[in-house]
Amino acid sequence: MRCEYLEWDDAVALFERRGLPASMYENLYEEEYILVTGPASVTGELPLDEHERTPWAKGAPDAATGYIIDGDLTVDGAIVDIDNGDAALIVLGNLRARDIYLAGDTKLLVLGDVTADAVFGDMTDKLVMVHGDLRATVSIFRNEFCPDLIGGTLYGRTLAPAYMDLAAENIGGLVDPAPEIPLADLLVPELLVDGTPETDDFADIGVRGAVLRERVLAGLPLTRSGER
Repeated sequence: MRCEYLEWDDAVALFERRGLPASMYENLYEEEYILVTGPASVTGELPLDEHERTPWAKGAPDAATGYIIDGDLTVDGAIVDIDNGDAALIVLGNLRARDIYLAGDTKLLVLGDVTADAVFGDMTDKLVMVHGDLRATVSIFRNEFCPDLIGGTLYGRTLAPAYMDLAAENIGGLVDPAPEIPLADLLVPELLVDGTPETDDFADIGVRGAVLRERVLAGLPLTRSGER
């Protein structure tokens, strides 16, 4: 994968050539980015808060404001954003990852579709926009997290607080293809609350919050489909 540093004006010119709407990138920091020629693939985890662990650190040793993937991006592990101030990720194609864990002030823009086994979002100070579909076995939204845009369909089982009206969000459509399937058949058993919930558990949806985070950081799958 070829990569190089890209100044903001050149990034905007690229966005315009690829058809990324200005409404998606106008709130990004107008700083230097790392451009990665796609299609790009990542083996294992992609940590957005540890540049030196990304496959692009060799070609671009100094961290920048974020990564622009000029094409599709495939990550066979999890995309992980834990802390504030992490790198932005802009994908000018489709994004596929085993899992996506967003808990910092995430900036994730995808021109195409997003496909993952599990998507987890926690925190409202973020910019998450998907021009196409977001397709996941399970999506979990906490603490008022919801993508700022899903231009297509939010597809799969979505677990969100009862007070959140997903139909009123900026989402093109909501589809659960198999609502009759119990959550126990979708998530790995270690994530399910069994007995009295603990402090860090998401008791309203029956998911063990601390265990979810631990599994992501350990590189372990969250869904049964991810175990295969």
